[in-house]
Amino acid sequence: MTRLPTFFLSHGGGPWPFMEDRRVQYARTAKEFSALPQRLPAKPKVVLVITGHWETDEFTVSTAAHPPMVYDYYGFPEHTYHLKYPAPGEPALAAKVKALLQGAGMNCREDGNQGFDHGTFVPLGLMYPNADMPIVLLSLKSSYDPAEHIRVGQALAPLRDEGILIVGSGLTYHNMRGFGRAESKPVSYDFEAYLNEAISQPDPKRRNQMLIDWQNAPSARLAHPREDHLIPLMVAAGAADGDTGHRLFVDEVASVAMASYEFGG
Repeated sequence: MTRLPTFFLSHGGGPWPFMEDRRVQYARTAKEFSALPQRLPAKPKVVLVITGHWETDEFTVSTAAHPPMVYDYYGFPEHTYHLKYPAPGEPALAAKVKALLQGAGMNCREDGNQGFDHGTFVPLGLMYPNADMPIVLLSLKSSYDPAEHIRVGQALAPLRDEGILIVGSGLTYHNMRGFGRAESKPVSYDFEAYLNEAISQPDPKRRNQMLIDWQNAPSARLAHPREDHLIPLMVAAGAADGDTGHRLFVDEVASVAMASYEFGG
């Protein structure tokens, strides 16, 4: 089996692909996400998603065979609370994820009810609009320890050789008070420049240390008052193993940069 890359995808705000005006704003992201399957050397068997919208006090993996929807957004049109993305789960992969984490000395729980939040159904819905790609979710750990999430990725790296696509879904800038403000633009670009430098490091130890030290980056806390949307990058980078990362693209929406990255492609 060909080794698959890992992705970190900036998924944007709310259910934007299902709102005509928002889809215009995110036209670059829509185009790029839709083209991602063509970048892969082989079709994945399953996608493992680590989304910034699911965190628990211990790492937790979704075991549902038919995951429900999670409408974790507010103030959007009524129709966006009735969206369906009926992709199947894959309990066998969930069991393997749990075993890999436990084998690496980390606790991992199971959740048979967790469903698809917009950090999952937005990028995966654009990548696989027929909802025929099985998806398993792995939570963030609410301590947000970047080194621990890198170790999780390292434990999961062997899955890449087994046809599993690992996707971290978040945003390179996530300050709810900053969206749409002119002063946020340089903040978002300065912080993204640090992230891009980090993921582009040919030495994975250097890359990982820069990600662990992300709070020392320019404008770090202005870009991420809470790092829930940044931490999925740590898992994707950990799973990259020795593969160097590179920037896939940068979109600019609501006056901020939103970058997506690939490791090993």
